[in-house]
Amino acid sequence: TMNVEHEINLLVEEIRRLGTKNADGQVSVKFGVLFADEKCANLFEALVGTLKAAKRRKIITYQGELLLQGVHDNVDILLLQD
Repeated sequence: TMNVEHEINLLVEEIRRLGTKNADGQVSVKFGVLFADEKCANLFEALVGTLKAAKRRKIITYQGELLLQGVHDNVDILLLQD
């Protein structure tokens, strides 16, 4: 079984690596940037599933329920915890 906590920790690291800080000091990254990144593509079997799990745990937030490549490339994924 895949370790959800581990996947989420990796996700947080990748958001920090690819994202930028906003005026509030929170890190955010566009879904399209995350999805298109080669390292992320290799790390996450189910990026969208990992994003949903992290959102349920209030570690990240984003608009909508399901993020789809192309359609939601400009959706900001915001890191809530540092």
